[in-house]
Amino acid sequence: MKAIGYRTPQPIDSAEALESFDLAQPQPGPHDVLVRVAAVAVNPVDSKIRRNVTPEEGGPRILGWDAAGDVVAVGEQVTLFQPGDRVWYAGDLNRPGSNAEYQRVDERLVGRMPETLTYAEAAAMPLTTITAWELLFDRLGLARRAAGSERLLTADSPCLLVVGAGGGVGSILVQLARQLTGARVIATASRAETRDWLLTLGADHVINHHDDLADQLAGLGLDNVSHVASLNGTEQHLAALVEVLRPQGRFGLIDDPQTLDVMALKRKSISLHWEFMFTRSMFATDDRIEQHRLLTEVASLVDQGILRTTLGQHLGGLSVANLRRAHELQESGQVRGKLVLDGF
Repeated sequence: MKAIGYRTPQPIDSAEALESFDLAQPQPGPHDVLVRVAAVAVNPVDSKIRRNVTPEEGGPRILGWDAAGDVVAVGEQVTLFQPGDRVWYAGDLNRPGSNAEYQRVDERLVGRMPETLTYAEAAAMPLTTITAWELLFDRLGLARRAAGSERLLTADSPCLLVVGAGGGVGSILVQLARQLTGARVIATASRAETRDWLLTLGADHVINHHDDLADQLAGLGLDNVSHVASLNGTEQHLAALVEVLRPQGRFGLIDDPQTLDVMALKRKSISLHWEFMFTRSMFATDDRIEQHRLLTEVASLVDQGILRTTLGQHLGGLSVANLRRAHELQESGQVRGKLVLDGF
């Protein structure tokens, strides 16, 4: 089968950063589904691994941790899917990725694709949706409300500040928070087009993370931020975020700061929560089927029109040139929503 990956860590401008390979088609294990990949999305993790991780001896590393496609075969212990099912998933860092014609994935990490989305629209969502869902509900502990029920904001309502909200995770996190919690949602963005994007996704207010956060929140009459979801630039914004968080607030992050002075949280008894959506698959936790369940629930919410795809830009079919362009855009830090490519 065709696949795209790399043999040695390289910057994206190197000719060897991404290469095409002909590999044996994988065979499903007992709990695996074999998927013919129809579309993929690119995430920051793709670039991080390509730049920093040396593949195991004897083979290339195949990137890609977002896909939608069709089940073509199942393992002997699979009970959730059968050949012909349309599925979406983010996969497992311990296995070859989705930048290939076929991929085997543990069924407990897979959900049925929304019926109302194209493959490309669906591929934009799994990794960021799992990240946002786990961050909001498993880490920050925001209470769920029924989808479609009226959101009644009061002075006592939680106030969620989402930093760097215009990317893939923020684009779905803002929707989840608006549609499934009782929180007031304050997003940050620095460009006018991203501000408008976030308002259409359900943010109550959008402020600029390059300006004074406390002053901007005060201008909105808000001084009770209870939860922070820091999606990028945590190291840069930490002091300002601690300042605006109320005592006993909750601070969640997903990025990779070089340093993080957690002592700054002590005086306010702020709790710190890190979210990494690959933890369940990486450590084969007993509850990894929760990712199947949440993807299944999100598919239903999409089909009901409550949530929408976060596809930002479609870059054509899967090829070395198109994938290289996707990595370049991802590394620019100026992506709105998700970058998606069709399969081979």
